[in-house]
Amino acid sequence: MPDAARPGPDTWPELPLEAWADTSATLHLWMQIVGKVRLAQSAWLNHSWHVTLYPTTRGLTTSPIPHGTRFFQLDFDFIDHRLVLQTSDGGVGGFALQPQCVATFYRALLRELDRMDLHVDIHRFPNEVADAIRFDRDTVHCSYDAMYANRYWRVLTQAARVFNVFRAGFAGKCSPVHVFWGAPDLAVTRFSGRAAPMHPGGIPNLPDWVARDAYSQEVSSCGFWAGGDPVPYAAFYAYAYPAPPRFDEAVVQPPAAFYQRELGEFILPYDAVRLADDPDTTLLAFLQSTYDAAATLGDWDRDRLERRRS
Repeated sequence: MPDAARPGPDTWPELPLEAWADTSATLHLWMQIVGKVRLAQSAWLNHSWHVTLYPTTRGLTTSPIPHGTRFFQLDFDFIDHRLVLQTSDGGVGGFALQPQCVATFYRALLRELDRMDLHVDIHRFPNEVADAIRFDRDTVHCSYDAMYANRYWRVLTQAARVFNVFRAGFAGKCSPVHVFWGAPDLAVTRFSGRAAPMHPGGIPNLPDWVARDAYSQEVSSCGFWAGGDPVPYAAFYAYAYPAPPRFDEAVVQPPAAFYQRELGEFILPYDAVRLADDPDTTLLAFLQSTYDAAATLGDWDRDRLERRRS
């Protein structure tokens, strides 16, 4: 790649988990609260697609949420560092994103919703979190480093941009590029069109029927995760459900990618993308090669499912 075309150092910013672990944990729970507002007000969609958040030019959004005949939207603004509430009849509210406990954030959000005559009841326990604390009682998670929150959003937008290029090569059923707040992770998922064996469930603080709905069909999924046990750093991932025979032995690209047996996923460290001469090409190679392994070993009908460009 010519030097003039190389991304600048801030395009894919450093995101070492150890530098912002407390903020990451707190922000995760704030995202769950906001996501549960969308969940409470939305009709159920397959694979829980009605609960997700989406990257925007300033942060993350719920997209419009119905409330009777009105609509409202919640946005994390990681430039001005505010949670913004907007309504379809012109109302605007919100509050600053700053160091504050989850319980404080929870009360502030419900107060703003009530002020706009948008009463919403949500389930007060986090999902997919071990040793969960009720949102209204959580005075443990109180950190917010604005610089790292901004960096996290910028990574999500760059990853989403590349994920959308990858998504465009598939003609079969495919999810949007969206943020699931359970992990939390940015994800895009392709479907073979065939039913999958019943998922075993067992995800902490998540009803088994939700996991079984999410994995009711064969999938090849990929995403980005800011890190945590057992991968203590930001990383891209890819997996298949059900994993076809020898999937764990597949040779994928780039060479920095590896199969993590505890998770049952291929992992590509974020830094391997960030520091590459061509991050987009590096990430696309990982997305495509892991999908190729899942689809070929899983005997997907690739001629029908994939878009062929002349």
